[in-house]
Amino acid sequence: MDTALFRLLASAMGENAARETFAQLEVAPALLKPAGETVSRAELAQALNMALFRDVTLRVPAAAAYVADQQRAGQKLVFDHGALRTVAWPCGALPPGEAAITRVLRPLGFELASPYPLPKLKMTGRAWCHADHPEDIAQFFVSELHPELFSRGFQAAVTRVLSTSRDPLQPSDMALLEQLARDRSLPWPAALQLLPAMIRCFDRQHGLFPLEDYQALLLESAEMAWIATEGNAFNHATDRVVDLNALAATQKALGRPIKDRIEVSASGRVLQTAFRAAQVRREFLSEGRVVGMEVPGSFYEFIQRGRDGDKLDLRFDAANATGIFKMTAGAATEEAVAC
Repeated sequence: MDTALFRLLASAMGENAARETFAQLEVAPALLKPAGETVSRAELAQALNMALFRDVTLRVPAAAAYVADQQRAGQKLVFDHGALRTVAWPCGALPPGEAAITRVLRPLGFELASPYPLPKLKMTGRAWCHADHPEDIAQFFVSELHPELFSRGFQAAVTRVLSTSRDPLQPSDMALLEQLARDRSLPWPAALQLLPAMIRCFDRQHGLFPLEDYQALLLESAEMAWIATEGNAFNHATDRVVDLNALAATQKALGRPIKDRIEVSASGRVLQTAFRAAQVRREFLSEGRVVGMEVPGSFYEFIQRGRDGDKLDLRFDAANATGIFKMTAGAATEEAVAC
């Protein structure tokens, strides 16, 4: 607990939460260095990932139950990747599309590994892998939805929903990101300032919007409807496991809401499944009042990776991703009621 990484995480979420997160996740020894005068980009990247992982477990009850099971068994999880969704469209004060996120990922040392076209969803996914510790720091799977491929009515609804987006990064934060990109490290005061600002980027940045716009989006894209209510929050976090078939059978026996089918990549080396999305209550505007409705939130995924030669196969698969995205495709579960 005397490492720079723990000090970073505790500064952002509190010491107790940091201890809990360290107890849940495997952390590579190379990232557990004593605190010095500066903080490396890898340490900042790992701290951000751990904070975002914890956020998903707090928002997805099935994930919290699974993590608790692992802790009771004395097992730590290997955080493989986190996924989020963006929209390649004007977004108020927020940079459009993946630029809102990649402006943070690049200075942290993440590099574009590969694009993954998702034509059935009218989206493009891109994997971002850390240059310094590719197998040890969780990747980001950042997807962009393309409204220009949908109807004009859909596009108008997207415009209205996203128009109130704010930018969570201040000019001083952007200056620190530029410094981090240049020097690959930051002095402690700068790192402590930047981490909370980066965490804020992974959230919904737009305000309340009409229920009828949500319904219009849902008719054409469950993914855009999800973005409308959840924004750039982690869509899911993923545990890297050794035997996915055994895990899926165990979770099903426990009555957990796990996907019926395991997705297998074309190479046969990457297997994926997931819990179904948690239901969350969100507010909308309707006829001059605020109403609430339960909609799909985030979920938790599992992945098994084989080796490609002497390296772990860190690639993704477009067909797998399309199948996994269906975890948030469920419709709202109840009618709107006055809040």
